[in-house]
Amino acid sequence: MTHPTDRQGAPVTSDLDRPLAGVEIVSIALNVPGPVAVRRLQDLGASVTTVLPPAGDPLEQYSPPWFIALHAGQQVLTLDLKTETGAARMTELLDAADLFVTSSRPSALRRLGVDFETLSQRHPRLGQIDIVGHPGPDAEIAGHDLTYEAVEGLVRPPGLPTTFVADLSGAERAVSEALVALRVRDTTGRGCRREVALAQTAHDFAAPARYGLTASTAHLGGGYPAYSLYRAADGWIALAALEPHFLSRTLELLDVDGSAESYAAVFATRAAAEWEAWATEHDVPLVAVREPGGVTGP
Repeated sequence: MTHPTDRQGAPVTSDLDRPLAGVEIVSIALNVPGPVAVRRLQDLGASVTTVLPPAGDPLEQYSPPWFIALHAGQQVLTLDLKTETGAARMTELLDAADLFVTSSRPSALRRLGVDFETLSQRHPRLGQIDIVGHPGPDAEIAGHDLTYEAVEGLVRPPGLPTTFVADLSGAERAVSEALVALRVRDTTGRGCRREVALAQTAHDFAAPARYGLTASTAHLGGGYPAYSLYRAADGWIALAALEPHFLSRTLELLDVDGSAESYAAVFATRAAAEWEAWATEHDVPLVAVREPGGVTGP
């Protein structure tokens, strides 16, 4: 599919590409979930002002490139909301905002005067998305992605998770709740508060494990030879021939009996990259296993 371009060759976007054009967002959400959610809303057309505390965002220390990528194209300000000057500037920003995104505990928001109950008196049309660790009355309990995943059985010691299930699922949930808040405002004329609890999103995303779907002997956990990992001559490949037409094509092309042993014997004869090229040519759902960053190797 081709996209229209202007006379200089730059892509032309339509209203459908930027459905949130005109929406103003102010965010004080730090670390991963808030910035990822706000970035997604920005990609949908919203304008974003991110307000950092004097100490900055820890994410900028852990991963400067990711921090830069998430905040590109935003107005990024540093304000001390504990001061009169900082609080006054925040009030000005919220006067023009449609959504306010936070990731602090409720008690911290109250101390800064940016909890929903306080803000709704001056900004009745402002929607607020509060990203917290635990839902409702447990929102003051400390935690991070690792603890939320550990509770749900998503951690296999001694290794740590390779991605942030709670944080990233929470970011997607925050996007959904932001759209809900905008819809409520448009239909009622008033803003509302929507809470996103990372412990809850981790619980929701752990459903496949909770229902046994990814247990070591289960269909999608290693019990089905056509949905598994195999060693190649160098590296590994991932085969996911679940549907009957993919399975029959794979069995025919590889001339195997469908057992794990028969797959293993064939896949050991070529490099992982070769098998991926073969799979692309023959429309088989198979790829080389990569390291984080997309590097293929043994």
